[in-house]
Amino acid sequence: MEAALGLMRRIPPKHSVTALSALVSLLPNHSSDLLSQVDQPLQVLCDSESGKEFILCEYNRDADSYRSPWSNKYHPPLGDALLPSDELRKLEVEANEVFAIYRDQYYEGGISSVYLWEDNNEGFVACFLIKKDGRRGYLQEGLWEAIHVIEVGPEDETTRYCLTSTVMLSLTTDKESSGTFNLSGSIRRQMTMDLPLADGHLCNMGKMIEEMEGKLRNSLDQVYFGKTKEMVCTLRPPSEVVMRLPNS
Repeated sequence: MEAALGLMRRIPPKHSVTALSALVSLLPNHSSDLLSQVDQPLQVLCDSESGKEFILCEYNRDADSYRSPWSNKYHPPLGDALLPSDELRKLEVEANEVFAIYRDQYYEGGISSVYLWEDNNEGFVACFLIKKDGRRGYLQEGLWEAIHVIEVGPEDETTRYCLTSTVMLSLTTDKESSGTFNLSGSIRRQMTMDLPLADGHLCNMGKMIEEMEGKLRNSLDQVYFGKTKEMVCTLRPPSEVVMRLPNS
């Protein structure tokens, strides 16, 4: 199981579905663990009732149907499906509205969805999802997918929030002037905080997600782009440097 998870961490996100399917076939006894612990590329479906798109994931799936955060209905329709309580549903609706504003301000578009459900510890779990298509300029493919899962403990003077965040990034160029280049991967981080309930759950969770996304962006910039730039400049020095070499 550890070897399988280690392999999935090194598989490019675009190939993770195929790799996960192969691992499930090889390790049928660990299929539930693999499906719950491995993040897959996010898919999108349109809610026919509201006309809005929503993101599909393991957290809004029941059998082969997916629940829309906009209408609270499953697509395709599913009888006797799991639904959040009235109190959680009210918070879920508000969370989707607030997170859509956050998405537009930070990502300038894209698709977002928020799902809430009860857990067995008198608290609840929230899942915040963002999918952003960033194709522009030389990029033939540019995709940013973020998954934030927050376990919220029982309400008290302070409440414990356990955040697990995953970001999957994929960039591809295929132009005559720039050549063919592919940069893809994923990064996962965790954070735990005890926060007072004075500002409410949404405010507390929003602060944690905002802080975590800033850390993840910095990590990706340093690890993926920084190291890639360093390697490219080492293998293919800029023409100005090459021209100066004979005179050094």
